[in-house]
Amino acid sequence: MSKNFNSKIKSSEITDKQLYLNRRKFMKKFGSLIGWMFLGSHIKGVAEAAALKIVKKYDYTSNDKPTNIQNVTHYNNFYEFSTEKEDVADLSKDFTTNNWNISVEGLVNKPKVYGMEDLLKLFPLEERIYRHRCVEGWSMVVPWIGFPLSNLLKLSLPQGSAKFVEFTTVYRPDQMPGQKRSVLNWPYVEGLRIDEAMHPLAILSVGMYGDVLPNQDGAPIRLIVPWKYGFKSIKSIVRIKLVENMPISTWMQAASNEYGFYANVNPQVDHPRWSQKKERRLGEFFKRDTLMFNGYTDLVGHLYTNMDLRKNF
Repeated sequence: MSKNFNSKIKSSEITDKQLYLNRRKFMKKFGSLIGWMFLGSHIKGVAEAAALKIVKKYDYTSNDKPTNIQNVTHYNNFYEFSTEKEDVADLSKDFTTNNWNISVEGLVNKPKVYGMEDLLKLFPLEERIYRHRCVEGWSMVVPWIGFPLSNLLKLSLPQGSAKFVEFTTVYRPDQMPGQKRSVLNWPYVEGLRIDEAMHPLAILSVGMYGDVLPNQDGAPIRLIVPWKYGFKSIKSIVRIKLVENMPISTWMQAASNEYGFYANVNPQVDHPRWSQKKERRLGEFFKRDTLMFNGYTDLVGHLYTNMDLRKNF
């Protein structure tokens, strides 16, 4: 991984060439997703805004080759739609994201409800290529488009008693068939310690591969925390709440012996039902070694100094 402050990477340089040339075709395929952003009197999709208004610098970028977009959009952990990864893309196609709002509340001095257009006007977008490691043993590399979560939190003026950040997914069982089942306690809830949430690697993503987020990948806005297992990166967020006590996340409720609060990628701590020492990138046959903190140790290791990372898994 390299830290590149001034590189000007074009979408065509990080995406498979044929995919880049077919970007308009991709946008048409996901056309139902791009109607929720309005700039002035012009109807303009998030895909266009993301592609044309990515900013200045790429502070944190992996040198790894991005995973093929077909794999990333058709192998998805999104239990709100289905527990079957290959079914999520189809089952989410009618999910609507127009007029989406996010409430920032709790222990903040400036609580506010933001529309997506508000966020995109307030915060310049960056494109960051991040590694991801899912607890089941598969991984991927994705060029996400978004902005640091810390930007939004700072704007909300956290109070001194705020120690954690709690995130909540939309509850919409009429469009999310998985929420009609009791496989998890809905709506989905996740949490970070406030210093983790303020770390510049943690971002809120509104797009990927130069375009808007597809429904199956967490449209219209999701959390990305690349040094943690994938279940931490909550999708389709509607509420961000600053709190004093550690949130009990959805997977902690479901299986506290398997899914801890921290969820840091640690190959030395096995999941109770399988090893975490190896991973397989989507689209690849051979497995590779899993890296501590998913390869981001030099940037985030200090957050866990003197912590027992076996106990705090």
